[in-house]
Amino acid sequence: MPCGSREPSRAVLRGALPAAALGLRVLVLSAALGAGAVRTQPPPFPFWDPSLPWHRRLDDLLGRLSPAELVLQVARGGAMENGPAPPIPRLGIAPYNWNTECLRGDGEAPGWATAFPQALGLAAAFSPELIYRVANATATEETYGEDPFLSGELARSFVQGLQGQHPRYVKASAGCKHFSVHGGPENIPVSRLSFDAKVRERDWRMTFLPQFQACVRAGSYSFMCSYNRINGVPACANKKLLTDILRGEWGFDGYVVSDEGAVELIMLGHHYTHSFLETAIASVNAGCNLELSYGMRNNVFMHIPQALAMGNITLQMLRDRVRPLFYTRMRLGEFDPPDMNPYSSLDLSVVQSPEHRNLSLEAAVKSFVLLKNVRGTLPLRARDLSGQHLAVVGPFADNPRVLFGDYAPVPEPQYIYTPRRGLEMLGANVSFTAGCSEPRCRRYSRAELVRVVEAADVVLVCLGTGVDVETEAKDRSDLSLPGHQLELLQDAVQAAAGRPVILLLFNAGPLDVSWAQAHDSVGAILACFFPAQATGLAIARVLLGEAGASPAGRLPATWPAGMHQVPPMENYTMEGRTYRYYGQEAPLYPFGYGLSYTTFRYRDLVLSPPVLPICANLSVSVVLENTGLRDSEEVVQLYLRWEQSSVPVPRWQLVAFRRVAVLAGQEAKLSFQVLAEQRAVWVQDWRLEPGTFTLFAGGQQPGQKTRAPSEVLSARFSVTGMARPLRGC
Repeated sequence: MPCGSREPSRAVLRGALPAAALGLRVLVLSAALGAGAVRTQPPPFPFWDPSLPWHRRLDDLLGRLSPAELVLQVARGGAMENGPAPPIPRLGIAPYNWNTECLRGDGEAPGWATAFPQALGLAAAFSPELIYRVANATATEETYGEDPFLSGELARSFVQGLQGQHPRYVKASAGCKHFSVHGGPENIPVSRLSFDAKVRERDWRMTFLPQFQACVRAGSYSFMCSYNRINGVPACANKKLLTDILRGEWGFDGYVVSDEGAVELIMLGHHYTHSFLETAIASVNAGCNLELSYGMRNNVFMHIPQALAMGNITLQMLRDRVRPLFYTRMRLGEFDPPDMNPYSSLDLSVVQSPEHRNLSLEAAVKSFVLLKNVRGTLPLRARDLSGQHLAVVGPFADNPRVLFGDYAPVPEPQYIYTPRRGLEMLGANVSFTAGCSEPRCRRYSRAELVRVVEAADVVLVCLGTGVDVETEAKDRSDLSLPGHQLELLQDAVQAAAGRPVILLLFNAGPLDVSWAQAHDSVGAILACFFPAQATGLAIARVLLGEAGASPAGRLPATWPAGMHQVPPMENYTMEGRTYRYYGQEAPLYPFGYGLSYTTFRYRDLVLSPPVLPICANLSVSVVLENTGLRDSEEVVQLYLRWEQSSVPVPRWQLVAFRRVAVLAGQEAKLSFQVLAEQRAVWVQDWRLEPGTFTLFAGGQQPGQKTRAPSEVLSARFSVTGMARPLRGC
């Protein structure tokens, strides 16, 4: 769910960048674990027979349900009074809870659970392989950043990792949200519960929808329709969205669940309908399968019986809405003998296991983005730390509560490492003061901070936001460090008197740290996002540059240079938003940016063929050389630029990326494919056009003011033939 803020009519996203205030908080995945009834002998009904094909079992089951039973299955999608979906004892069917959050670990676990980094941090790793492993372990704020291709690739990996690779069973049901054109204002200047996102068809198709189509292609079992309206029609009553596009164009055959309360808000927030009965008719006929209510018993979908009696919803339509719900439960193994399903053997022994804790640490390390590093401030040398004094200061230095962000599981306290606790393991003398007791930093103790910093050899300043500042239903009104945090940083720099100062940032949406970027007295800046339980351990490893811990994260969202670069949150045109349509003035930090402890060189970019037919794919190869002294990973990024197009297009678009490890002094030849569909533009339909294109390859975007030292290569290719619809290829 989105969160933003404004200075008159501007807002800042909680989990994405403000200049991308455009609903790209689109890919977060929730999971519902299957929990079948404990039974010794299944009832003698065909739908319990695992030898029958799925469609016959579903036909049998649905044919046995009364209209009242069907209604309860679609009306009980929530928790508290609105859930679970009730049992059907005469058929041996158990209750089922659809409402489970699994963004980065089980956020609703009844006990301890491993907490992985926040989704934006995971996205900063630019690693589909890591996302797959995290999802596989979780069994992951709520966005993978501003780019539709990056979000789509990471979502694909998350869906597949969460659901598993078994040919018959899924380990968990993955859901993609919030569908669609979501991520606008949370409560400034209007409420997300009544917001109308007015979007051009081309922007909708080229920016807001591609990552969701990637979810369908990955096999996601569900989608969540969002709170907002889209061009006047609430998402959960939007037939164009839920039926024409999702099911008709993309072939989705899973279920659509509402965001919590979104169906009620069709009437109560948007005033699109005048009664719950009218709302039920609109939502069910549009394509919504399951109502996740605020906890109401007499919620909207409980009015379906009246709609059936009036003929506004047919009994067949109701069965069609229930069908994918029970199909999902069947694929989770609920109606098969447990010994047939390998996932039935999973138990609580895997929770907080060493494997999961180690993966949480690895994910945190890979998520960090080095934004600044002057005069070799980092890495620190372990042998120099013995006997030195480290000052760890700021409201994020030793407060476990602020390191997780939204929707995080609660890990066992012994496994939570704050920056202070992690740095105390380095063998140095560590001193600490928060300066402010909480992230809003409304009261600041300067004297104590100066005392601690003056006695230190190295100073680490831990600043950021946290859920007290940016969270669901809470917008930020600007990009500034909260409260007295900037003053705290400036006082620390002054008290350090030339000794190294390292700024560690803990935030989801971007921050204005232009003062720190401009002043060399701040030697290094490390964006940590919300790393969760392994925060301190990961920071210690990265600060020392240990094996496998040379920073290689890249920003998944642009950080604007100031609020003047943030377009109005409620304006959904793409102009000035994201790196794809950014204005002429450079941002503070661009999408895809991040530094390393080593240096890289790119050479030998080859495009094959340089002239290709309209429907052909492009093969790309490039050589990456580690020219520095440290083994490290690099995120190779390929961008496509249209040189001629009949319609407005992005200035360039990410079309491929890969995180690759290269030993010091070694090189790697990398191969990529750029698909024909990645050149397509929306002209009332997806269309391929002939012309000249430029392909960029490097460790960052081309032409950036704030940049890594490596070069960006470019080469042109041409496409021949007549323009044609993509579906004709």
